[in-house]
Amino acid sequence: MPGLTVDFCGEVYALAADDVFTIGREADLIVDDDNPYLHRQLVELRAIEGFWWISNIGSRLSVTVSGEVGTLQSVVGPGSRVPVVLPEMAVTFTAGETTYEVQILSEAPAFDVARPVPEVDGAMTLGAVDLTPSQFRLILALAEGTLRRAGSGVSELPSNARAAARLGWPLTTFNRKLDNVCDKFSRAGVKGLRGGPGKLATNRRARLVEYAVAAKIVRIEHLELLDDSEAVQP
Repeated sequence: MPGLTVDFCGEVYALAADDVFTIGREADLIVDDDNPYLHRQLVELRAIEGFWWISNIGSRLSVTVSGEVGTLQSVVGPGSRVPVVLPEMAVTFTAGETTYEVQILSEAPAFDVARPVPEVDGAMTLGAVDLTPSQFRLILALAEGTLRRAGSGVSELPSNARAAARLGWPLTTFNRKLDNVCDKFSRAGVKGLRGGPGKLATNRRARLVEYAVAAKIVRIEHLELLDDSEAVQP
């Protein structure tokens, strides 16, 4: 069976078919040994019946698995798993205010991905979700650290107050718009933005950033909009 390669901040591991590999605070790959919000072991990679599987072996945190061009995305809850079927997949998870991304590369993937033609106008629409310019900039402010990080690694998720200050908005305006954006994506079927009927999830900022970056709604070339003095204000 073909092997698997794991890459985190240039730290590369080559896995053979009989390996079982864990990721966490005290694991084969230690992404952060000083974050008390991170499970000792959160992700497990294991070959079963001809496929490599990404399993969430934690008890609280969810894991987002996405395809290399943002065309595949799955939220893997505790006790769940997904197969590695593409040449490159990203495993993203947030513990506290810190987001981690680990790259997974398959030697012989079951599928390949047709790469889409890049949009030239920076469209702000994905499926049924239409974003106003101010809503788009809100997502950019939250995702700035993740977008500026090149490849796998660690990024800090800004607080609402920091993101509001980055945009030059009052905190109350930011919070209201964040609620509206999360509600839009939740109605469109994005999981993890609501904690229950009529209730927003406490970690919705992290989930929103994970989804928006993986789905290529916001990209690094959009970040110049954050410094655009002519940008539309709320």
